[in-house]
Amino acid sequence: MRLIISLTIGFLMIVGAGLPTPGLVSSTQVIITAFASENQGLADLQIEPFTIDLPEAALEDLQERLARTRMPDEPNGVGWMLGMNQAYLRQLLDYWQHDFDWRVQERRLNQFEQFKTRIDGVDIHFIHQRSTEPDAFPLILTHGWPGSFAEFSKVIGPLTDPIKYGGRAEDAFHVVVPSIPGYGFSDRPREFGYGRERTATIFGQLMSRLGYDQYGAQGGDLGAGISRQLAIDYFDHVAGLHLNLCSAGPPDPENPNEGLTADEIALMDERAAFWTEEERGYSHMHGTQPQTLGYGLNDSPAGLAAWIVEKYRSWCDCEGNPETKFSKDELLMTLTIYWVTQTVTSAARYYYEGRHNPTPEPNRVEVPTACAAFSEGVSVYSTAMA
Repeated sequence: MRLIISLTIGFLMIVGAGLPTPGLVSSTQVIITAFASENQGLADLQIEPFTIDLPEAALEDLQERLARTRMPDEPNGVGWMLGMNQAYLRQLLDYWQHDFDWRVQERRLNQFEQFKTRIDGVDIHFIHQRSTEPDAFPLILTHGWPGSFAEFSKVIGPLTDPIKYGGRAEDAFHVVVPSIPGYGFSDRPREFGYGRERTATIFGQLMSRLGYDQYGAQGGDLGAGISRQLAIDYFDHVAGLHLNLCSAGPPDPENPNEGLTADEIALMDERAAFWTEEERGYSHMHGTQPQTLGYGLNDSPAGLAAWIVEKYRSWCDCEGNPETKFSKDELLMTLTIYWVTQTVTSAARYYYEGRHNPTPEPNRVEVPTACAAFSEGVSVYSTAMA
C-alpha cells in the first residue's frame, strides 16, 4: 500500500506540473486522501509485537537524578504520620541507585508475549499470553493505580499453565493484560475523554480484535470500574466478572444495616474509619490538580517514590512494612515503569476524568459476578448487598 501511494503521488506530481487545472488538483487530493485513509485504516487494525527495551540514557539519567536527591526536613519522631517516612525513603532510594537492576526486571517482563495496537486514537500496550491447553478460556485482567500491567506477572504462569503449578488443565486461561491509556507503555492521551466508559470500550474492541467472542474479565481499583463497565457494555461477550474492589450499596438505604451481622457491621465501621479524608488526600489531588502534581513527580524520582510507595504501605496487609508483601525489586520495577514512560501525570489525570467528566453510574451487572473481599481491604461489603 505504501508503494502504491508513493507511485501515485509521484505520477500525479509529474502530470500536475504541466496541468495546473484546479479540477485536477482537487482530484489528486481526493485520490491521495483515499489511499492514505485506506492505509491508515489498515495500520490501525495491526497488532505489532512489542519488547521492553529502555534506552540506557534514560536509566543513566535516573541514576544521576537519584544521586542529586534533596530531602526535605522532617520533625523528630514523626514516623509515617505525615506521609512517607524519610528513613525508609532514603533506604529505598539508595537501593534504587546502587543495587536495583532494571535489566533483570526487563527480562522477566519480556518472557511474556507483548504487543501494541491502535484503538480510538491511542496505542494500547498489552500482554497476550496464550495457554497451550486447547480449551483454555480467554481472560482480560485490568490493573489500577498505583500499579501497572506488571502487577499480574506472578499470576500469568498459573493461569496459562495450571498443570505446572499443581492445577488442572480445565482451569487454563488465555490471558490478556492491557495497560490503561495513560499508564505504562500505552499512549498518554492528548485530549480529555478517556475515562472508565471509553477505556472499557477500547478493551472490548481489543478482545474482539484478538478474536475472542466470549471471555472473562477481572479487575481491581480503577480496573474494577473498567471491568464492571465492560461487563455492562459487552454483556453478550463477557461470560463472567471477578472484582477485588467491591462496590455496592444497601438494598434499603433507609436501613443500611438490615441483614448484616454484628461482625460485618463492626468490620465495615473499622474500614470506614480508615478510609478518611486524610487517606483519600491523594485522590483529591489527582482529581483536582493532577498537572500541578505532575511537575514534581515527573521531575523527581524521590518524589515519585514517596507518592507511590507510601500508598503501597498504607493499603497492603503488611503491618506497616510493605516489604513483607513486596520486595524492593518489585516496588522499584513499578516506579521505574512510571518514571521512564513519564506516565505519573497522565495516570493521575484519570481521576480528574472521573471527577469532572463522570460516567453515569453503571446499571446492574447482569453477567455472573464474584467479588473477593478482604478484611484489610479499603472497603468491605456484605453478601446482603449483592
